Amino acid sequence: MIRIFSHYIPTKVLLLFFLEMAILVSAVYLGGSLRFAGDQAGFSDALAPIWPKSLVFTSIILLAMSAVGLYHGDFREGLRGILLQLVLAFLLGAGIMSLVFYLVPSLYLGRGVFGLASLIAFLGLLLTRAILFKWTNLGTFKPRILVLGTGSRASDVEKGAQSNLHAGNIDIVGYLPLLATQHDVCSSRILPAQGSILSVAKHYGVHEIVIAVRDRRGGGLPVHELLECKLSGVKITELSTFFERERGQVQLDSLNTSWMVFGEGFRQGMLKDVVKRVFDLVASSILLVATLPIMLITALAILLEDGHPVLYRQERVGQGGQFFTIYKFRSMRQDAEKDGSPRWAKADDDRATKVGRIIRKLRIDELPQIINVFKGEMSFVGPRPERPYFVDKLAAQIPYFAARHSIKPGITGWAQVRYAYGASLADAVEKLQYDLYYVKNHTLFLDIMILLETIRVVLRGKGAR
Repeated sequence: MIRIFSHYIPTKVLLLFFLEMAILVSAVYLGGSLRFAGDQAGFSDALAPIWPKSLVFTSIILLAMSAVGLYHGDFREGLRGILLQLVLAFLLGAGIMSLVFYLVPSLYLGRGVFGLASLIAFLGLLLTRAILFKWTNLGTFKPRILVLGTGSRASDVEKGAQSNLHAGNIDIVGYLPLLATQHDVCSSRILPAQGSILSVAKHYGVHEIVIAVRDRRGGGLPVHELLECKLSGVKITELSTFFERERGQVQLDSLNTSWMVFGEGFRQGMLKDVVKRVFDLVASSILLVATLPIMLITALAILLEDGHPVLYRQERVGQGGQFFTIYKFRSMRQDAEKDGSPRWAKADDDRATKVGRIIRKLRIDELPQIINVFKGEMSFVGPRPERPYFVDKLAAQIPYFAARHSIKPGITGWAQVRYAYGASLADAVEKLQYDLYYVKNHTLFLDIMILLETIRVVLRGKGAR
């Protein structure tokens, strides 16, 4: 993995992105050459200068591919899934480019060139993806990892590898026991002792060792042997860092206050706040213009089905624990909480109206929160704001829960795109681990990544209730 602005990106995904960028750029030039074969004057008159048109074509297709999840990195849907996603990306890209051509006629490629460029690009991308899919299944580019320890923390590594951001990107060769007498991992996965840790690493071709030992006192951790491994080129990684990299989480089980104080991240500052505020205002303004017709139709539909009020107002906890009023389109009956007891929404909630089920599925009910962003109570991206009742309840049971209130809450967030809707204490713990990752590593780059992931989630209708 490569760390870009505090966020981990798999090396193969980054290489794929730049390779496909080159394919898209080349497709425009090749499409133009085929369309005007032997007619250099016609090529110059129709396309010169060609580089801005190639840049727009490439940027829009890459954006569409990101939005439909083609850079999600797991490749678990097979070649059929890749083909369908590519078709969807090119259809979405064609729609966006039609709008761009209408607004900026000087960028118009021409139907012939556009058609040829799209066909060449589609075939080139499909072939590239097919080759990568085959290599991924054969284990190409997968780092081989040795886990030091066989206890409960070590058993979590296997689970983390299977449910990580980019599942299948690593190969766990096995577990090496130290002083433990009880093993929580499968016995068939425990490696026999073969001398020093370095000799084991060399025997199995290990690239990285993950430290999953809880008790490190009294010789519980062979520091000198690990130093020997590091000096020999084997990467040594703490379990907390492994989970942060592979799952995009800050694990509560391996978290301590000193790591938060002295480690990287969890930094706030005026420059960071100014950049984020400008991004919030720009993104919210674009979303408002783009979705205004949808919001008007939604308001009318709610009014016709269930009357006033159209907007739902509710008290939430924001930055620094301050209360504010959040705005959403009303998706439930007016008597949804007539007993006065706050409740989490659940799957197929019978309190939702017909219009409410649709707008919750498409996340349209969240759009009025643009008002909260303009007022400065929320950011466009951040942890979701909770009701005071649930905050008090969760803060009493989950350590470090208050840390999520160190920044402004958001319309969308890292936990929302990585985890399904939370409706229990266990869900709240899981989502907090994603929120802590965002609080620790949030940058403009990560915000843009989350926005692209949000589009993917909305298009697939995942996680809503």
